[in-house]
This record gives sequence, C-alpha cells and structure tokens, in this order.
Amino acid sequence: MECVTCINVPRVLHRPQDIDVLFVNWRDLSHPEGGGSERYVHQVAEGLAAAGLKVTLFCAAHDRAPADEVVNGVRIVRRGSRLAVYPRALAFVRRTRPRLVVDVQNGIPFGSTLVRRGPVTAVVYHVHREQWPIVFGKIMGRVGWWLESIVAPLLYRRCRYVTISESTRGEMAGLGIDADRITVVPVGIEPVPAVATRRSDTPELVALGRLVPHKRVEHALEVLARLSDRWPDLRLTIIGDGWWEDQLRADAARLGVADRVTFAGFVDEQGKHELLASAWVHLCPSIKEGWGLVVNEAGGHEVPTVGYYSSGGLRESILDGVSGVLVDDLDQMTAAAGRLLEDDDTRREMGAAAARHTASLEWPSTVRRFAAVLARSVRDRAGRRDSDLTALAESLERIAAVGVHADEKSLEEGHELLMARGHALPHHEPVQQPVAVSEGDGPAPTRTGTA
Repeated sequence: MECVTCINVPRVLHRPQDIDVLFVNWRDLSHPEGGGSERYVHQVAEGLAAAGLKVTLFCAAHDRAPADEVVNGVRIVRRGSRLAVYPRALAFVRRTRPRLVVDVQNGIPFGSTLVRRGPVTAVVYHVHREQWPIVFGKIMGRVGWWLESIVAPLLYRRCRYVTISESTRGEMAGLGIDADRITVVPVGIEPVPAVATRRSDTPELVALGRLVPHKRVEHALEVLARLSDRWPDLRLTIIGDGWWEDQLRADAARLGVADRVTFAGFVDEQGKHELLASAWVHLCPSIKEGWGLVVNEAGGHEVPTVGYYSSGGLRESILDGVSGVLVDDLDQMTAAAGRLLEDDDTRREMGAAAARHTASLEWPSTVRRFAAVLARSVRDRAGRRDSDLTALAESLERIAAVGVHADEKSLEEGHELLMARGHALPHHEPVQQPVAVSEGDGPAPTRTGTA
C-alpha cells in the first residue's frame, strides 16, 4: 500500500482512544468527483495529524481506492455508496465513539449528534438553495432543501460551525443559526509551482472545475462564441472532467466554436498550473461557490477572474475591480471578459493583484484557525472531571497557538496520489432523469448528480 506520512512534527501525549478527531464527509480527495472542498478537509485533517492527534476520515467508497488506508498521517475509511455513506457513517460514529466529530455537511447532514453526545463541529461550505432543483429536480430538490434548511439547523443547534466565507455565514444566519456559533475559516493555497509555460501570444480564456451542471461551464462557451467576431483567434481551455462533458461538447458544436475549445480533462497539479499560466482571463460562471479555490489557483499565475456576484463565496476570493470582476449575468460576463482582453494594462494590474491576494492565503493559518474552533467545541462539552476532553482541548489550543511543521512536499505528493487515483478509470454515467426547473439564463440540465 502506497502511503505518505508527515515527519519531524511535534507530538502530543498518547491518548487511550483510537480516534481523537473523526471527520465524516461524503467524499475524499481520491473520489472521482473530489475537488476543492475535499482538499480543504484533507489539509485540516493532515494538519491535526501532523501534531500527533489520531485523525480518521470516514467517507464514501468507490472502485478507485482501497477501503482502508493511511495517507499523510490520516486514516481513511471508505464505506457505503453516495447515499449509503450517511447511515454507515452514523454506525461508525456510534461504534468508535471518537472524542470529537467534525461533521461536514455538503447539503445533506450526517446528523452525528443523533448518535454521539460528545462534541460535534459542523462544517458548511455554502448553502445549496439554488442547486437543489437544478441537480435533483423540483420535487427531490424541495426535499433536499428541507433537509438543509430545516432539519440540519435542528440537528446541530448546540454545535459550533465552520464555514469558509462571510457570505455563507450570512446565509446560514438567515436559516436561523446563531451567528455567534459560526466561525469563518478561509481556505489556503499551496505555493504556486514554477512553470515552463509562458503567457499565450494570442488571447486565451480558461475555465477550471468539475464538469457538472451547476458549474455552468456552458456560459464560458457562450462568452467565447460572443467574442469570436472581435477576436477570431480567441480560444477556451476547459480544465477538469465530469459527467456533463458530453453536453458541453454538444453546446460547443451548436455554438460553432468546437474547433477553438480544448477539453483538457483531468490533469495533474503541474499540468493544471501549466495551462493556467498560458491563459489571459479565467471565467468562473458557477451558480454557487463557498469560496472558489479555482479563482486563487488562476490568480497565482496573475490571471484575473470574471465570476458571478450571486455565487456567494466569489465575493471574497475575487476582490472586485482589483483582482477580477464580479458580474450579474452572462451579458455582463461577456462584456467584462472583452474589456480585459482588450485592455492589457488593466488585465496585468488585476493579475498582479490576484497573485498578491493568493499569496496571502496559507494552509497553516487555516489549520490553526480551524483547531481554535475545535478547541472551543470541546471546551463547550468538557465537564470539570472530564480530563480526557480537557486534554484534547489543550492539544487543539496548542495547535491553534503555534501550528505544526509538516513536510509540504510529502503532503502534496499524497494529494497527487489520491487525485490521480480518482481519475484512473472511466466515470460511471449517472441515471438520467428529467429536471423540472432550469436556471433561467442557461440550458436546463437533463441529468442528475450530487449537489
């Protein structure tokens, strides 16, 4: 079994429990649909493990990774399918009795509080109100929104929350969650690797992310088509894969731009950065983003982003008018992209600002701030005689105060292993199902997936 672990890190005292911190999440980084949110979980979990805590991640199983393994110091347990992972996770929580549970809610809550009286911290990346009907259809979308907006706040009513942007914090407060229990812990960014690629001599757009309906990559295709008269040599590179690719290829053909679109598919980290370095402007037309890690990945190569204000998290990953542009609709996205393509000075100034903004985001800071929230969660539930939880709180407080030292190269190699494994085999096509509600400013999707 291939395994990468952290070295040369401070250790905390041995604890009798098998699990100090258990993360329950629907996917891990090796999952074919794994992305930025899974990287966030792995980075935090690995940071805690690097400090000597016993950390486990429970997630859904798939055919591209073993049921059990240890990567970067974190034990990964994969059980259950896309939906079966939820009851399997609850059974695992009840059986193992971890000292602290980090319950990651990607729309559907795990509800760890139902089976564990100990401390539970909930993580919410963004509120899925707009995504439910697009992905699951009108009826099931209402069920999903009921689970997220009514059931989940009740399940976690005594828990502390972590989210990754102030915009999401505001939306969560709108669901009746006490704002004092919600802490914003922004994402971090790995150091941008050196690349051999130079900026393209001809104008080039790029879109980065999973190819699923709610990412609305078809809007990037529309921008390309609308600007083609002004820039006949304009090209678009789409980085990422997913079950919506066939529909996007059909859209490109319908718009008459198929010969100027490159579907790069899944590429490794170095390949991704080489492609980003070539681009002039990054388009992020997603319906909803908790933060928008792709914005900062592009920004690291001085590529400004044009994205939608309504997506939420992009209001923080993009410094509007400084490192990129926030717009309201497809017409404005087309106009903003056109201005950046024709105005070299503005594009370069925004690109430089995007690189500075990206450089300010570091994973060690994310781990420290996350540990501080976990420490408060434990303190909330630790009684005077509960020396075990008190010791865990003290360990987390030390991590929050001084952080940890980890071998960054080894961590990145571990992530590369997981991500490459998740894309090693052909994707399974989801069950086709009509969708009753469309987004309005884009073609209505015809297949379902996950929110």
